Amino acid sequence: MLDEIRALPKVEIHVHLESSVEAETIAELAASLGEPMPRPVDRLYTYAGLDDLLRTCEWWCDLFRTPEIAEQIAYRDAARMAGDGIVYAEVMTGPRYWPHVRYSDLIPAVCAGFDRAADDGHTDCRLIPTISRDQPGEWAEELVDWLGRNAPPRVVGLGLDGDEQSTGLNSRQFARAYRQAAELGLGVTAHAGESSGPDGVRDVIDLLGVRRVDHGARAIEDPALVERLAGERVTLNMCPSSNVKLGIFPSLAEHPVGPMLAAGVPITVNSDDCLAVGITLPGELADVGASLGWTIDDVRAAQRRAVDVVFCDGDRAHELRELVG
Repeated sequence: MLDEIRALPKVEIHVHLESSVEAETIAELAASLGEPMPRPVDRLYTYAGLDDLLRTCEWWCDLFRTPEIAEQIAYRDAARMAGDGIVYAEVMTGPRYWPHVRYSDLIPAVCAGFDRAADDGHTDCRLIPTISRDQPGEWAEELVDWLGRNAPPRVVGLGLDGDEQSTGLNSRQFARAYRQAAELGLGVTAHAGESSGPDGVRDVIDLLGVRRVDHGARAIEDPALVERLAGERVTLNMCPSSNVKLGIFPSLAEHPVGPMLAAGVPITVNSDDCLAVGITLPGELADVGASLGWTIDDVRAAQRRAVDVVFCDGDRAHELRELVG
Protein backbone atom coordinates (compact mmCIF):
# COMPACT_ATOMS: atom_id res chain seq x y z
CA MET A 1 0.00 0.00 0.00
CA LEU A 2 3.01 2.31 0.39
CA ASP A 3 3.08 3.22 -3.31
CA GLU A 4 -0.62 4.11 -3.21
CA ILE A 5 -0.05 6.28 -0.15
CA ARG A 6 2.88 8.05 -1.79
CA ALA A 7 0.62 8.91 -4.73
CA LEU A 8 -2.06 10.46 -2.53
CA PRO A 9 -2.07 14.22 -1.87
CA LYS A 10 -1.31 14.42 1.85
CA VAL A 11 -1.51 16.88 4.74
CA GLU A 12 0.75 16.90 7.81
CA ILE A 13 0.09 19.00 10.91
CA HIS A 14 2.57 17.72 13.52
CA VAL A 15 6.16 17.99 12.30
CA HIS A 16 9.15 19.94 13.64
CA LEU A 17 11.48 21.95 11.41
CA GLU A 18 14.52 21.49 13.65
CA SER A 19 14.17 17.70 13.37
CA SER A 20 13.79 17.65 9.60
CA VAL A 21 17.43 18.22 8.68
CA GLU A 22 19.61 15.52 7.11
CA ALA A 23 22.34 14.16 9.39
CA GLU A 24 24.88 14.87 6.66
CA THR A 25 23.87 18.54 6.67
CA ILE A 26 24.38 18.61 10.44
CA ALA A 27 27.83 17.07 10.02
CA GLU A 28 28.76 19.65 7.36
CA LEU A 29 27.67 22.52 9.60
CA ALA A 30 29.60 21.07 12.56
CA ALA A 31 32.76 20.70 10.47
CA SER A 32 32.48 24.27 9.15
CA LEU A 33 32.26 25.56 12.73
CA GLY A 34 34.93 23.25 14.14
CA GLU A 35 32.41 21.58 16.46
CA PRO A 36 32.99 17.90 17.32
CA MET A 37 30.16 15.49 16.57
CA PRO A 38 28.62 13.82 19.66
CA ARG A 39 28.64 10.50 17.77
CA PRO A 40 29.33 9.34 14.20
CA VAL A 41 27.04 10.76 11.52
CA ASP A 42 25.47 7.38 10.80
CA ARG A 43 24.41 7.14 14.48
CA LEU A 44 23.63 10.80 15.11
CA TYR A 45 19.90 10.13 15.04
CA THR A 46 20.00 7.21 17.49
CA TYR A 47 18.64 7.90 20.96
CA ALA A 48 18.13 6.29 24.33
CA GLY A 49 14.77 8.05 24.73
CA LEU A 50 12.97 11.39 24.61
CA ASP A 51 15.42 13.11 26.97
CA ASP A 52 18.37 12.01 24.81
CA LEU A 53 16.59 13.23 21.67
CA LEU A 54 15.98 16.65 23.23
CA ARG A 55 19.61 16.97 24.39
CA THR A 56 20.98 15.96 21.00
CA CYS A 57 18.53 18.27 19.26
CA GLU A 58 19.78 21.17 21.36
CA TRP A 59 23.34 20.33 20.28
CA TRP A 60 22.62 20.38 16.55
CA CYS A 61 20.34 23.41 16.85
CA ASP A 62 23.30 25.29 18.32
CA LEU A 63 24.82 24.98 14.84
CA PHE A 64 21.94 26.93 13.27
CA ARG A 65 23.53 30.33 13.76
CA THR A 66 22.19 32.62 11.03
CA PRO A 67 18.85 33.52 9.45
CA GLU A 68 20.29 32.36 6.13
CA ILE A 69 20.66 28.84 7.53
CA ALA A 70 17.04 28.96 8.73
CA GLU A 71 15.84 30.03 5.29
CA GLN A 72 17.79 27.22 3.63
CA ILE A 73 16.55 24.58 6.07
CA ALA A 74 12.95 25.70 5.53
CA TYR A 75 13.32 25.52 1.75
CA ARG A 76 14.86 22.06 1.85
CA ASP A 77 12.16 20.80 4.21
CA ALA A 78 9.38 21.94 1.87
CA ALA A 79 11.19 20.30 -1.07
CA ARG A 80 11.57 17.05 0.91
CA MET A 81 7.88 17.02 1.77
CA ALA A 82 6.93 17.61 -1.85
CA GLY A 83 8.88 14.48 -2.72
CA ASP A 84 6.68 12.57 -0.26
CA GLY A 85 3.49 13.86 -1.88
CA ILE A 86 2.64 16.28 0.94
CA VAL A 87 0.66 19.20 -0.49
CA TYR A 88 0.23 21.16 2.74
CA ALA A 89 2.00 21.15 6.10
CA GLU A 90 1.86 23.11 9.34
CA VAL A 91 5.46 23.06 10.51
CA MET A 92 6.49 23.87 14.07
CA THR A 93 9.67 25.74 14.92
CA GLY A 94 10.74 26.75 18.41
CA PRO A 95 12.80 29.94 18.89
CA ARG A 96 14.05 28.29 22.09
CA TYR A 97 16.09 25.95 19.87
CA TRP A 98 17.75 28.77 17.88
CA PRO A 99 19.92 30.45 20.53
CA HIS A 100 21.92 32.47 18.00
CA VAL A 101 18.97 33.85 16.01
CA ARG A 102 16.35 36.20 17.45
CA TYR A 103 12.78 35.13 16.79
CA SER A 104 12.23 38.47 15.02
CA ASP A 105 14.83 37.29 12.47
CA LEU A 106 14.07 33.56 12.61
CA ILE A 107 10.37 33.69 11.77
CA PRO A 108 10.74 35.92 8.67
CA ALA A 109 13.66 33.76 7.47
CA VAL A 110 11.66 30.53 7.77
CA CYS A 111 8.69 32.16 6.05
CA ALA A 112 11.00 33.33 3.24
CA GLY A 113 12.25 29.77 2.76
CA PHE A 114 8.69 28.49 2.59
CA ASP A 115 7.73 31.27 0.17
CA ARG A 116 10.62 30.44 -2.15
CA ALA A 117 9.76 26.73 -1.99
CA ALA A 118 6.10 27.38 -2.81
CA ASP A 119 7.16 29.54 -5.76
CA ASP A 120 9.22 26.56 -7.00
CA GLY A 121 6.22 24.23 -6.79
CA HIS A 122 7.07 22.50 -3.51
CA THR A 123 4.83 21.91 -0.50
CA ASP A 124 2.71 24.78 0.82
CA CYS A 125 4.17 25.06 4.33
CA ARG A 126 2.68 27.24 7.06
CA LEU A 127 4.45 28.01 10.32
CA ILE A 128 3.52 27.41 13.95
CA PRO A 129 6.05 29.08 16.27
CA THR A 130 6.29 27.15 19.53
CA ILE A 131 6.96 28.06 23.13
CA SER A 132 9.10 25.67 25.14
CA ARG A 133 7.79 24.68 28.56
CA ASP A 134 11.04 25.83 30.17
CA GLN A 135 10.48 29.41 29.00
CA PRO A 136 8.65 32.00 31.14
CA GLY A 137 5.11 33.09 30.40
CA GLU A 138 6.30 36.66 29.87
CA TRP A 139 8.52 35.54 26.99
CA ALA A 140 5.55 33.79 25.40
CA GLU A 141 3.46 36.95 25.68
CA GLU A 142 6.21 39.00 24.05
CA LEU A 143 6.35 36.52 21.17
CA VAL A 144 2.60 36.71 20.61
CA ASP A 145 2.70 40.50 20.83
CA TRP A 146 5.38 40.52 18.12
CA LEU A 147 3.28 38.19 15.97
CA GLY A 148 0.32 40.52 16.37
CA ARG A 149 2.30 43.59 15.36
CA ASN A 150 4.05 41.97 12.39
CA ALA A 151 1.47 39.42 11.18
CA PRO A 152 3.81 37.16 9.16
CA PRO A 153 1.47 35.78 6.49
CA ARG A 154 2.64 32.15 6.74
CA VAL A 155 2.21 32.01 10.52
CA VAL A 156 -1.09 30.28 11.27
CA GLY A 157 -0.82 29.19 14.90
CA LEU A 158 0.93 28.99 18.24
CA GLY A 159 2.28 25.81 19.83
CA LEU A 160 3.81 24.56 23.07
CA ASP A 161 6.43 21.82 23.34
CA GLY A 162 9.12 20.50 25.68
CA ASP A 163 9.45 17.69 28.20
CA GLU A 164 6.52 17.81 30.62
CA GLN A 165 8.21 15.23 32.82
CA SER A 166 11.07 17.60 33.60
CA THR A 167 9.11 20.87 33.82
CA GLY A 168 5.92 19.60 35.38
CA LEU A 169 2.45 20.61 34.27
CA ASN A 170 3.03 24.33 33.89
CA SER A 171 0.50 25.25 31.18
CA ARG A 172 -1.13 27.86 33.40
CA GLN A 173 1.76 30.28 32.94
CA PHE A 174 1.10 30.36 29.18
CA ALA A 175 -2.65 30.91 29.42
CA ARG A 176 -2.48 34.66 28.75
CA ALA A 177 -0.29 34.18 25.66
CA TYR A 178 -2.75 31.61 24.35
CA ARG A 179 -5.69 33.95 24.89
CA GLN A 180 -3.79 36.67 23.01
CA ALA A 181 -3.03 34.27 20.14
CA ALA A 182 -6.67 33.22 19.84
CA GLU A 183 -7.74 36.88 19.79
CA LEU A 184 -5.34 37.42 16.87
CA GLY A 185 -7.10 34.64 14.98
CA LEU A 186 -4.23 32.17 15.30
CA GLY A 187 -4.91 28.51 15.83
CA VAL A 188 -3.61 27.04 19.07
CA THR A 189 -2.17 23.62 19.79
CA ALA A 190 0.05 22.11 22.48
CA HIS A 191 2.14 19.03 23.14
CA ALA A 192 0.70 16.96 25.96
CA GLY A 193 0.18 13.35 26.95
CA GLU A 194 3.58 12.22 25.70
CA SER A 195 5.93 12.33 28.68
CA SER A 196 2.97 13.36 30.86
CA GLY A 197 -0.09 11.27 31.56
CA PRO A 198 -3.77 12.14 31.06
CA ASP A 199 -3.52 15.16 33.36
CA GLY A 200 -1.27 16.85 30.81
CA VAL A 201 -3.94 16.51 28.12
CA ARG A 202 -6.66 17.80 30.41
CA ASP A 203 -4.37 20.66 31.40
CA VAL A 204 -3.91 22.08 27.90
CA ILE A 205 -7.58 21.75 27.05
CA ASP A 206 -8.80 23.46 30.20
CA LEU A 207 -6.06 26.07 30.68
CA LEU A 208 -5.03 26.87 27.11
CA GLY A 209 -8.29 26.28 25.27
CA VAL A 210 -6.81 24.01 22.60
CA ARG A 211 -8.96 21.88 20.33
CA ARG A 212 -5.88 20.21 18.83
CA VAL A 213 -3.42 18.30 21.04
CA ASP A 214 -0.04 17.17 19.74
CA HIS A 215 0.41 13.53 20.80
CA GLY A 216 -2.18 13.04 23.56
CA ALA A 217 -1.66 9.29 23.41
CA ARG A 218 -1.55 8.75 27.16
CA ALA A 219 -5.10 10.00 27.48
CA ILE A 220 -5.91 6.32 27.00
CA GLU A 221 -5.03 5.83 30.67
CA ASP A 222 -8.19 7.73 31.70
CA PRO A 223 -11.43 6.38 30.17
CA ALA A 224 -13.37 9.46 31.29
CA LEU A 225 -10.92 11.69 29.42
CA VAL A 226 -11.17 9.52 26.30
CA GLU A 227 -14.94 9.89 26.43
CA ARG A 228 -14.57 13.65 26.80
CA LEU A 229 -12.18 13.92 23.84
CA ALA A 230 -14.63 12.00 21.67
CA GLY A 231 -17.64 13.98 22.86
CA GLU A 232 -15.97 17.39 22.46
CA ARG A 233 -14.27 16.41 19.19
CA VAL A 234 -10.79 17.34 20.40
CA THR A 235 -8.31 16.14 17.78
CA LEU A 236 -5.13 14.30 18.79
CA ASN A 237 -2.28 14.75 16.32
CA MET A 238 -0.63 11.41 17.02
CA CYS A 239 2.84 10.22 16.01
CA PRO A 240 2.79 6.49 16.85
CA SER A 241 6.18 5.42 15.46
CA SER A 242 7.89 8.37 17.14
CA ASN A 243 6.31 7.34 20.45
CA VAL A 244 7.57 3.78 19.96
CA LYS A 245 11.08 4.81 18.95
CA LEU A 246 11.35 7.04 22.02
CA GLY A 247 10.20 4.27 24.36
CA ILE A 248 6.80 5.67 25.34
CA PHE A 249 5.02 2.58 23.99
CA PRO A 250 6.67 -0.79 23.30
CA SER A 251 5.29 -1.34 19.78
CA LEU A 252 2.80 -0.07 17.23
CA ALA A 253 0.54 -2.98 18.13
CA GLU A 254 0.41 -1.66 21.71
CA HIS A 255 0.01 2.00 20.77
CA PRO A 256 -3.44 3.42 21.63
CA VAL A 257 -4.10 4.95 18.21
CA GLY A 258 -6.48 2.10 17.34
CA PRO A 259 -8.46 2.06 20.61
CA MET A 260 -8.73 5.85 20.58
CA LEU A 261 -10.14 5.82 17.04
CA ALA A 262 -12.54 3.06 18.02
CA ALA A 263 -13.69 5.23 20.94
CA GLY A 264 -14.57 8.03 18.52
CA VAL A 265 -11.64 10.37 19.19
CA PRO A 266 -10.56 12.30 16.07
CA ILE A 267 -6.99 11.18 15.31
CA THR A 268 -4.49 12.38 12.72
CA VAL A 269 -1.27 10.53 11.88
CA ASN A 270 1.99 12.47 11.60
CA SER A 271 5.78 12.02 11.50
CA ASP A 272 6.73 14.34 14.43
CA ASP A 273 10.54 14.54 14.44
CA CYS A 274 10.75 13.13 10.94
CA LEU A 275 14.36 12.71 9.77
CA ALA A 276 15.68 12.85 13.33
CA VAL A 277 13.81 9.64 14.16
CA GLY A 278 13.81 8.14 10.65
CA ILE A 279 10.12 8.57 9.82
CA THR A 280 8.34 9.83 6.70
CA LEU A 281 4.63 10.58 6.50
CA PRO A 282 3.98 7.97 3.76
CA GLY A 283 5.90 5.37 5.75
CA GLU A 284 4.08 6.26 8.94
CA LEU A 285 0.67 6.02 7.32
CA ALA A 286 1.65 2.66 5.82
CA ASP A 287 3.00 1.27 9.09
CA VAL A 288 0.10 2.50 11.22
CA GLY A 289 -2.33 1.36 8.55
CA ALA A 290 -0.79 -2.12 8.49
CA SER A 291 -1.00 -2.39 12.28
CA LEU A 292 -4.70 -1.43 12.20
CA GLY A 293 -5.70 -3.29 9.05
CA TRP A 294 -6.46 -0.09 7.14
CA THR A 295 -7.44 0.11 3.50
CA ILE A 296 -6.43 3.03 1.29
CA ASP A 297 -9.85 4.53 2.04
CA ASP A 298 -8.97 4.54 5.74
CA VAL A 299 -5.79 6.44 4.91
CA ARG A 300 -7.85 8.98 2.98
CA ALA A 301 -10.16 9.30 5.98
CA ALA A 302 -7.16 10.05 8.21
CA GLN A 303 -6.13 12.77 5.80
CA ARG A 304 -9.63 14.25 5.83
CA ARG A 305 -9.46 14.43 9.63
CA ALA A 306 -6.25 16.44 9.29
CA VAL A 307 -7.83 18.85 6.82
CA ASP A 308 -10.77 19.31 9.21
CA VAL A 309 -8.46 20.96 11.78
CA VAL A 310 -5.94 22.89 9.69
CA PHE A 311 -5.28 26.45 10.83
CA CYS A 312 -5.17 28.08 7.37
CA ASP A 313 -7.98 30.24 6.02
CA GLY A 314 -11.26 28.77 4.85
CA ASP A 315 -10.56 29.08 1.12
CA ARG A 316 -7.31 27.13 1.40
CA ALA A 317 -8.96 24.54 3.66
CA HIS A 318 -11.67 24.07 1.00
CA GLU A 319 -8.99 23.56 -1.66
CA LEU A 320 -7.32 20.95 0.52
CA ARG A 321 -10.60 19.08 0.97
CA GLU A 322 -10.92 18.93 -2.80
CA LEU A 323 -7.33 17.69 -3.16
CA VAL A 324 -7.52 15.04 -0.46
CA GLY A 325 -10.91 13.80 -1.61
